[in-house]
Amino acid sequence: MADQIPLYPVRSATASRKRAAYYSAAGPGPGAERPSRYQLEDESAPLDEMPLMMSEEGFENDESDYHTLPRARVTRRRGGLEWFVCGGWRLLCTSCCDWLINICRRKRELKARTVWLGCPEKCEEKHPRNSIKNQKYNIFTFIPGVLYEQFKFFLNLYFLVVSCSQFVPALKIGYLYTYWAPLGFVLAVTIMREAIDEFRRFQRDKEVNSQLYSKLTVRGKVQVKSSDIQVGDLIIVEKNQRIPSDMVFLRTSEKAGSCFIRTDQLDGETDWKLKVAVSCTQRLPALGDLFSISAYVYAQKPQLDIHSFEGTFTREDSEPPIHESLSIENTLWAGTVVASGTVIGVVIYTGKETRSVMNTSNPKNKVGLLDLELNHLTKALFVALVALSVVMVTLQGFVGSWCRNLFRFLLLFSYIIPISLRVNLDMGKAAYGWMIMKDESIPGTVVRTSTIPEELGRLVYLLTDKTGTLTQNEMVFKRLHLGTVSYGADTMDEIQNHLMNPCPQAPSQASGNSASSAPPRKAQAPAPKVRKSVRGRVHDAVKAIALCHNVSPVYEPRAGVGGEAERPEADQAFSDWDRSYQAASPDEVALVQWTESVGLTLVSRDLASMQLRTPSGQIQTYSVLQMFPFTSESKRMGIIVRDESTAEITFYMKGADVAMSTIVQYNDWLEEECGNMAREGLRTLVVAKRALTEEQYQDFESRYSQAKLSLHDRALKVAAVIESLEREMELLCLTGVEDQLQADVRPTLEMLRNAGIKIWMLTGDKLETATCIAKSSHLVSRTQDIHVFRPVTTRGEAHLELNAFRRKHDCALVIPGDSLEVCLKYYEHELAELACQCPAVVCCRCSPTQKARVVKLLQRHTGRRTCAVGDGGNDVSMIQAADCGIGIEGKEGKQASLAADFSITQFRHIGRLLMVHGRSSYKRSAALGQFVMHRGLIISTMQAVFSSVFYFASVPLYQGFLMVGYATIYTMFPVFSLVLDQDVKPEMAMLYPELYKDLTKGRSLSFKTFLVWVLISIYQGGILMYGALLLFESEFVHVLAISFTALILTELLMVALTVRTWHWLMVVAEVLSLGCYVASLAFLNEYFDVAFITTVTFVWKVSAITMVSCLPLYVLKYLRRKLSPPSYCKLTS
Repeated sequence: MADQIPLYPVRSATASRKRAAYYSAAGPGPGAERPSRYQLEDESAPLDEMPLMMSEEGFENDESDYHTLPRARVTRRRGGLEWFVCGGWRLLCTSCCDWLINICRRKRELKARTVWLGCPEKCEEKHPRNSIKNQKYNIFTFIPGVLYEQFKFFLNLYFLVVSCSQFVPALKIGYLYTYWAPLGFVLAVTIMREAIDEFRRFQRDKEVNSQLYSKLTVRGKVQVKSSDIQVGDLIIVEKNQRIPSDMVFLRTSEKAGSCFIRTDQLDGETDWKLKVAVSCTQRLPALGDLFSISAYVYAQKPQLDIHSFEGTFTREDSEPPIHESLSIENTLWAGTVVASGTVIGVVIYTGKETRSVMNTSNPKNKVGLLDLELNHLTKALFVALVALSVVMVTLQGFVGSWCRNLFRFLLLFSYIIPISLRVNLDMGKAAYGWMIMKDESIPGTVVRTSTIPEELGRLVYLLTDKTGTLTQNEMVFKRLHLGTVSYGADTMDEIQNHLMNPCPQAPSQASGNSASSAPPRKAQAPAPKVRKSVRGRVHDAVKAIALCHNVSPVYEPRAGVGGEAERPEADQAFSDWDRSYQAASPDEVALVQWTESVGLTLVSRDLASMQLRTPSGQIQTYSVLQMFPFTSESKRMGIIVRDESTAEITFYMKGADVAMSTIVQYNDWLEEECGNMAREGLRTLVVAKRALTEEQYQDFESRYSQAKLSLHDRALKVAAVIESLEREMELLCLTGVEDQLQADVRPTLEMLRNAGIKIWMLTGDKLETATCIAKSSHLVSRTQDIHVFRPVTTRGEAHLELNAFRRKHDCALVIPGDSLEVCLKYYEHELAELACQCPAVVCCRCSPTQKARVVKLLQRHTGRRTCAVGDGGNDVSMIQAADCGIGIEGKEGKQASLAADFSITQFRHIGRLLMVHGRSSYKRSAALGQFVMHRGLIISTMQAVFSSVFYFASVPLYQGFLMVGYATIYTMFPVFSLVLDQDVKPEMAMLYPELYKDLTKGRSLSFKTFLVWVLISIYQGGILMYGALLLFESEFVHVLAISFTALILTELLMVALTVRTWHWLMVVAEVLSLGCYVASLAFLNEYFDVAFITTVTFVWKVSAITMVSCLPLYVLKYLRRKLSPPSYCKLTS
């Protein structure tokens, strides 16, 4: 009975279902529950068969659930009023609310569909409009939405409450504009910025939705907007035009019945993809015949996966009806671009149901660590504000309306939390982004997320991809191994010599090169094996490499030659000028380019055939009978071809050694040589073949066609049929391709390590290649020990392997993806703890999901800032999961670059991005944030001193324009000029990356530095206020004039004290602010006595107070620099 009880890894989500399953499995008997439960407990299940995350804690939770079942049953027996009073009302309300929410949020269920060609009206269901909408708001939700986004933060909400309180007469302590002007300015800037962004999004959407396409109708072609396209429409897309919706490819102007499309905006890959038209519609004589047939497409329900599609094409008006299976090769996804010819397709998905829109996820809104730290300090300031107000009311003796007085004090001291903090920091971030993009040392760098430049200065873990990031993704053929003989770069001429001489005819089968002179004959079964000569094996290997691929030669016309582009390839005599190769993988192109270099050239390729040119100039033609593309699951690709001259049918296959080792005939060298090549840093491919008789092929074709037409489990059935061919294949050769390192990878990695950054490499490549690249790039030093994590499949094995790893010290870890998955299931915390102690970690055979999980693992278990670097679509999830994502524009396209926070063109630019810009951004923002807080604290201290001297009266010291001017024109420019400050020159920061280590400790902005600024503010505020009160003569207006002027001068001098390296703009800001204040004195008759300001008495009193407030700080700074200088001072001296 216990065998029927389902165990679920995640208990919380399915508790009620498990209880129901438990009782239903136990049977109806009254005592059935307990024996069943005890039977489950006593059953000894092996450790490795336990469900996911079932630790001891998990089992305890399991027990508690079962113990609560009887009580749950008693509760359910209650009825009527008793049930309602005992909590039923709450359950009823919750159920009603959940039901209403589900009704509001209900999404239309996605279903498979039948689409009739050119007949949108026959659609059984209503489908979404084919319009793209990237706008966040509409005309009604814009203002509420923007205001909500602003006031959900504590800082802005606090100022809104303070400003609104000024409408209450009893609480009013000054002019309205004193509070509303700064808040209004912040909101106006935010709303304007959002409005501009929203308008740009609207314009981009409108431009895309208004693009015109030709729609085929019974009356001919009509122009239709992209947004008006419907499911079932026949759409004509010209060359270099974007495909407007997901379509099934029906016809093309290309004679081959296929076309190329560019998919870089969909999957990030720059290589062109070959798409195949439905053969039934491609064979029709004219375009208009599409309306003379009765045909429909059955398409699966809309899905996320852009690399798979299952459907069928059916023509009903023929005898018998024609059925064709449809796969990913027959589809044209929205967002891709036609690269050759003109295509006609039938629309199957529109709008929100297209693959591109379904794969558009909203990445998390990243918040920098500095912003979080400032938010904590803001909350601390708020506590201080409340405490100070309570102290003032207490000292007042709680007389009269003390609640009103408390609130008035809260308003008087509200400048403790400066509203200009957020504005200054946002403007500073924009300035840092501009500086990064204008840096000539890192050209092409783009800042896509302007909110986190300081994160570049706080990184502890850097997780990088290998291919295209550390390496160039430019493949060069380096090695060909035939088992007994190996050819390298210096012996390729021997292969050319072998190919120049015709291969002697082997008894087992006809050789491709000599077959052109033999008369066509019926293919025979292979004769008994005969050991081939080296020349024969070279011929077979090179021919297999030249045939087994999905590469297509593309001929571009010469500049200035107009008519030649339209001529077919045969008429161009296959000349080598301007021939380029297109394929989905750079490895494939490297292999075909190598065969061309040794003499066997691919000159023509279409869906049905390909042609090779031999070194002697002969053209060999092969019919392509079947193609089996490479997938990440199978790790291999295959092709079945027929030699037109001999009628021989051959099945060629190539793939990873892991996949091919079980397919090829027994041999004693493959595994060893794969390991040797991988240690040299080469990417290996195993090439094999199998000769087929006509009868064998016909039997396979019938089973394969039947499997492709299946609507259920099609992929499994197709794979099973193909596997029937993959038996006892003849091993031909092993190829080695080198992916060269990027420029200056080694010094960059060394610099990052010296800066205290731990580097992890996450790659999908095999273990040996990943280890070799880690060594060649000096990610792992040559003398360093490497612990290779054994393949583990069970919890027990993972436990033993982790214990073995724990006993090793100071060694790099290399762990395969399968073992990583098992460890993440059962020993996540232990793995993270051990791996974080390693100097370097290499994760090989990683899926994109695993890369993101590793990033989140580090964030969870270390609390440190992480950075992910990648260049391909498979790195996007890792980049978006990291605290800071850097994308590299590379061979794999721009998808990673577009999804990242920062985009660079070369890996070596990371050094300057972090050491110079990251460091300076963090230190500048830390100084700026604390100085803005100091500016608010000093004036609040003066207010507190003033109120305490005048019998704790809740009367404002400065009113109206003085408060607005203090936060803006009088001090804003010098304070903001701190974004130009730098402690060391960029060259020095690059030369001594050890300076970066101090930043990860967060010493530039901490509670300690904040406390120092608080003490400085209290000292200066007290001196300024008490000094003014001490020196004023007869009128109160003199106190205002002396204290405010001294305050402005103190702030300007404090900026000068904080600056470490002067910039000419800083001097301009200081002089400009002082000039603005002096000029405005003439208009401040309401606050100051102009006659008194022009006297010598005023000047010496202000000078004396300012000197007392600032001179001690200058002395302390000088002594500190002499006695305990910071690290950067030691370098600059």
